[in-house]
Amino acid sequence: MTSDYCGNMMVCGTVRKRSNSPIMNNSASAQVRIERKGDAGFEIGLQGAWRAGNNPASVKESLSSLDDQSGMERIVLRDDGLTGWDSSLLVFLRALSALARQKGSELDVSGLPEGVQRLLGLADNVSGRAGDRIAGRLSPSLVSRIGELVLAGFRDFFQFVAFLGELTMAFGALLRGRARYRGSELWATIQECGPEALPIISLISILVGMILAFLGAVQLQAFGAELFIADAVAVGMVREMGALMTGIIMAGRTGASFAARLGTMQVNEEIDALKTMGFSPIEFLVLPRALALILMMPLLSIYAVVLGILGGAIVGVFMLDLTPIQYYMQTVNAVSIQAIASGLIKSSVFGVVVAVSGCLQGVRCGRSAAAVGEATTAAVVNAIVYIIVADSLISVIYVITGF
Repeated sequence: MTSDYCGNMMVCGTVRKRSNSPIMNNSASAQVRIERKGDAGFEIGLQGAWRAGNNPASVKESLSSLDDQSGMERIVLRDDGLTGWDSSLLVFLRALSALARQKGSELDVSGLPEGVQRLLGLADNVSGRAGDRIAGRLSPSLVSRIGELVLAGFRDFFQFVAFLGELTMAFGALLRGRARYRGSELWATIQECGPEALPIISLISILVGMILAFLGAVQLQAFGAELFIADAVAVGMVREMGALMTGIIMAGRTGASFAARLGTMQVNEEIDALKTMGFSPIEFLVLPRALALILMMPLLSIYAVVLGILGGAIVGVFMLDLTPIQYYMQTVNAVSIQAIASGLIKSSVFGVVVAVSGCLQGVRCGRSAAAVGEATTAAVVNAIVYIIVADSLISVIYVITGF
């Protein structure tokens, strides 16, 4: 039995009972030539220019004669004069592949041009990965998903530690005077991490100080101890809230900026170009950003503490009838050098965490626009999580050591 199908989507041949008697069509459009080979297989020859604008053969009509056939153990494709192709040929081959799977047939594409085989293989791989992703989203149990999240967290932590080690080596090269980076970029990053961050730090710090004062006032007014509002706000801002809120703000502001910029450079292959020219991306790109943030974080924390105490003073003076002198004296008596040092240590650690998280996600970003967005999100989330964890560990160490 032989059938011909032409690019005008009309059957231009006849169906004959006699096997191995193909009918050829000399049209320049795409054609499909189907021949039965014995009792257990078919051969399909492809001809012409398979292009969307050249009326490629209809998939439905070309495969209709195969769909109802039996004895399809093997389907062989061959090149009978392909002069060109685009995605229309791929659509036909994908439909034929689906039919072969449905019939349990073996599909042999070795007779097609190498370019068509590569195109079909690429489509199969992409389809397989998409299917795996969909199956992975639907099939795993709750326990499996929790286990995957835990393993992913451990992988991220190990990558963080490894990247921190590379950055430490870059700092060592800096101290020896061998690090290669641009001083202008360091100063520009200091400007970005320092003065340009003051407005958002000011707003958040004042509001946090006022919130602490409100919360303390509700409890202390019951005992007539409104005066100690100054102590609560001062100690809370100096030891904890000043450094913590600054770290979280910088994670969302500067850490995300680091990840987005370095991720865009990765997409544009600028980092690969630096490696080709012999520059270390850690020294040239990461070192100035990390150094600028580590230097600015303690200063920003001090600024946040001062404004937080000022916010508490607004509540204490205007709502609790405390005098400015009373509030000032209570604050000075409550704050010690030890408390200030503890807050500065935390702020420095948080600066390292934010810098490493942002730069790590940027340098190891994928090469697509979606990957840049994912890297930015991961930088912010990881930085905030690591800040909370580091804050807890440092607080426990302070309690154990009596610091």
